Amino acid sequence: MSLRSDLYHSRATIDFTPLWKRTLPVSVALMVISALLLLILGLNRSIEFEGGGIFESPVPDGISVADARSVLPDENAKVQLIEDPDGGSFIRVQTGTEGLADSGAYIERLAELGNVTVDDVSVNTVGPTWGSQITGKAIRALVLFFFVVAAYLAWRLEWRMAIGALIAVVHDLLITAGVYALVRIEVSPATVIALLTIMGYSLYDTVVVYDKVLENELESGSRSKGYTALVNRSMNQVLMRSINTTITTVLPVLSMLLVGWVLLGGATLRDFAVALFIGLILGTYSSIFLAAPVLAWLKEKQPEDLAEAELRERRAARRRVEKS
Repeated sequence: MSLRSDLYHSRATIDFTPLWKRTLPVSVALMVISALLLLILGLNRSIEFEGGGIFESPVPDGISVADARSVLPDENAKVQLIEDPDGGSFIRVQTGTEGLADSGAYIERLAELGNVTVDDVSVNTVGPTWGSQITGKAIRALVLFFFVVAAYLAWRLEWRMAIGALIAVVHDLLITAGVYALVRIEVSPATVIALLTIMGYSLYDTVVVYDKVLENELESGSRSKGYTALVNRSMNQVLMRSINTTITTVLPVLSMLLVGWVLLGGATLRDFAVALFIGLILGTYSSIFLAAPVLAWLKEKQPEDLAEAELRERRAARRRVEKS
């Protein structure tokens, strides 16, 4: 039988243990690098989080970012030359809250640069208080999600599985944020929604693995061969399901990237789809190469007599549920 056929029929016998020994250091290294990137470079936060102003003005062909920067009151303002899919181009300038006092100067100089009237320059301003409120709400949403998920997993499965799942989620979010910090993609409210979606997908993929592990543990006669072997067998049984789920999920996101961003030039779609694309790949990786070995390691550290007692309790609880 081929490996593809064995995977499809849940008969594969891949030994994940040596793979885990190689991938765990890689995962830790990527998390450390991502944390350093966040500390050194920071995130390129959008105006909704930082506060400030955005000024956009159409400009004729030949105008460069350097030309726009040379006429602005603040040389540290973020300046972009954006090509309109319908033809033409425009200059986009983003300032901090300190630039709001000079908004009139920005409008007049951009209008002069683009040879348009001041009415043709669009302005969008966000106060510092509103920006800090949005940032606080985004952080609270992420923290609340962690607490609710940890409590549910500890109740539905067990606390060791909750720890493994949350470590995998932190891994996915941290590396995704590190990529954003490195390539300077703007973090907008759409990005926060994408991050919450990533957390949900990562947990789903991990719970699929853990549920199969728990099912095999309840059906096994004993753990004499070790918990790592049990996790390894469970991984082989659900691997094809994880791969198929990832492919069917990533393809629409990839379409969103190509059509929404490249062809239509939608910045909001880009912010959402890039985070989703990176996170979905990481979610599948972490469920196989991080959550599974962390669970195996935690369970192997558990005393055998305590493990057998917990297993008997779960079997008894399962029988009560089946009888009811």
